[in-house]
Amino acid sequence: MKPRSSCMFVAICAVIACLFASVASAAAPNIGVLIYKYDDTYISTVRNALTKALDGKATMTMQDGKGDQATQNDQLDVMISKKMDGLIVNMVDAQAAAGVLEKIKAAGIPVVFFNREPNLDVLKTYDKSVFVGTNAADAGKMQGDIIKQLWENKAFDLNGDGKFQYVMFKGEPDNPEAIARTEFSVKQAALNGVTMDQIGQTFVCNWDTALAQQAMESALAANEGKIELVIANNDSMAMGAIAALSNVGYNLEGGSKFIPVIGVDATDQAVDAIGKGIMSATVKQDGEAMGQAVATIMLNMAAGKAPLDGTSYTYDDSGIAVRIPYSPFMGK
Repeated sequence: MKPRSSCMFVAICAVIACLFASVASAAAPNIGVLIYKYDDTYISTVRNALTKALDGKATMTMQDGKGDQATQNDQLDVMISKKMDGLIVNMVDAQAAAGVLEKIKAAGIPVVFFNREPNLDVLKTYDKSVFVGTNAADAGKMQGDIIKQLWENKAFDLNGDGKFQYVMFKGEPDNPEAIARTEFSVKQAALNGVTMDQIGQTFVCNWDTALAQQAMESALAANEGKIELVIANNDSMAMGAIAALSNVGYNLEGGSKFIPVIGVDATDQAVDAIGKGIMSATVKQDGEAMGQAVATIMLNMAAGKAPLDGTSYTYDDSGIAVRIPYSPFMGK
């Protein structure tokens, strides 16, 4: 028979082992987050929401891709080498997702892509991947509906020809969201009975305020007095256009000369501009809701659960994408 002290020692060791196992199983997961560019205004909103939603629930390591896919690839390699429990990826170049996913799949790490939409057929090749984003066409359609409302104010038809002469600011040449917003804003306006004429080329400004301001200055130099509407794929470019307009006396707070400007995102700066009457409208892309959705789904996956377990989120027809709805914003 074993001495009682020996039995007690074994029992105590067993209890300690169970406690350590319990603590280990309850440990917060290590989540790696790759962001395409920190200084994107909308993405900053999502980053803040992600940070808040994961606080106390995960150890988060976040990296700035600085708009360069090669940089993001290197950051991914480091994340994988650290054996992260989950990855959240905001692609610099959505078309490079196949190579990114191949590395993640080889490492067996669950991943949530968000905002910049990869080819969903590519994501379907890995059963531990999900996309969280929007339906990009909806933003364009809502801009088209806003255009109809603006057109009801016939004062915007400066030359009285019954057409809206507009300039278009596009985010990136091959970005799916930029393509859809550009296309459907004009299509929806036409479906609403508004005749549109584009002035000059579509300005591709990479979502950037400064580039949009430069492009708008060029457009005004060649067409001042002819431009009746500005359509921008995002609020940052819309604000760049407004800066150029203000430099020649348009869209000043309390001023008499005004050209309607429409954006997407409902950033704080755009909402403030709408409130001041120097911007017409935007389409809200809910960064806080997107950040919360990404965090919730990632925590499920990192814990080995089904991505949407215990949530109110649903997949769209693709069976792999969760869509965060847009909403129009024209101020009070």
